[in-house]
Amino acid sequence: MIDRTIIVDKFKTSKVQTPFYYYDVDLLKQTVETAKKEAKKRDYILHYALKANANPRLLKIIFAAGFGADCVSGNEIFRALENGAKQEGIMFAGVGKSDLEIKIGLYNNIFAFNCESIPEMENINYLARMKGLKVYNIGIRINPDVDAKTHEYISTGKKENKFGISAWDFEKVIEKLKKLEYIRLTSLHFHIGSQIMDMTVFAELCQRVNHFNQWFKDRGFELEHINVGGGLGVDYQTPDANPIPDFATYFSTFKQNLKLFPGQKLHFEPGRSIVAQCGSLITRVLYVKEGKTKDFVIVDAGMTDLIRPALYQAHHHIENLSSDAPVKHYDVVGPICESSDCFAKDVLLPETKRDNFIALRSTGAYGEVMASKYNLRDLPKTVFSDEI
Repeated sequence: MIDRTIIVDKFKTSKVQTPFYYYDVDLLKQTVETAKKEAKKRDYILHYALKANANPRLLKIIFAAGFGADCVSGNEIFRALENGAKQEGIMFAGVGKSDLEIKIGLYNNIFAFNCESIPEMENINYLARMKGLKVYNIGIRINPDVDAKTHEYISTGKKENKFGISAWDFEKVIEKLKKLEYIRLTSLHFHIGSQIMDMTVFAELCQRVNHFNQWFKDRGFELEHINVGGGLGVDYQTPDANPIPDFATYFSTFKQNLKLFPGQKLHFEPGRSIVAQCGSLITRVLYVKEGKTKDFVIVDAGMTDLIRPALYQAHHHIENLSSDAPVKHYDVVGPICESSDCFAKDVLLPETKRDNFIALRSTGAYGEVMASKYNLRDLPKTVFSDEI
């Protein structure tokens, strides 16, 4: 929950320019501790997905709690290490790892590469051999063909998606592994998508994981690790009602449906569920423009600061922090020279005026980290609740 008094009073005459990302540090810590506690009950291992938010201050809090890191670029590996992640807790995923990025992972002795194709496996083996490195642990990311029942742009586990290795290639993978002397298969990796609220989707994933885990065991692979990725969604509609996701039910779904073999460890890669609710994009009203059929609230934040509504048609709860007047219908739009620069249409807000503060909630994930300088705009600043 945002303290309206702090935002309005502190920044009404402040030198901090809007728009800025406001992070509730206490809520982040509570979320991290809740996830950690529920995972520990079941002996599960957590790796935070940096793609959701790579802000150094937030990372320090997350890694200080003992999380590992799920990285999808060489720079994310560097960012994780710089902010407290342990080498042995870093996993590196992604369909297109460059030679330089693979070398970053090799030289920093990370926990494992999650490979998404046979050519990638061959390349990691080659680069390790060229440098005379040890045999390196890899996982193979499997495309389980599970419908995540989420937006098509953030669904990653169906057969038509670019991610992972499909079942019909498993025999080729096994034959190839016999010839690659510098890599060793130690895990299976899955990630079917993001913002998943239906636990039956994860139950279905478990059934697919059980099948693939047994398939590899039957062929002599005693795998040490199973990684089921992330994907747990958050409440974008009523963030104050559900500020911390239901990690207990989420982890229990896997406990009830997944059949691990003795000694196997289960890994998760939460991102959105850890950071989404602690962040809000704070923006200021530039103009209220009256139209024939609708009124527009034009704010100083745009799709360059928060692209999710334009890219995914994503919903974010919007609040006017400055007004308690009777509500009216508005389209809330930004200043970017694109028709898609719209945060919400026909939204109910208290009567809104110039210089009112507007909060776009649940923007801690895929907000700041996806900001751009299109139109040569400045990147949004950051403000933390314990610093004001």
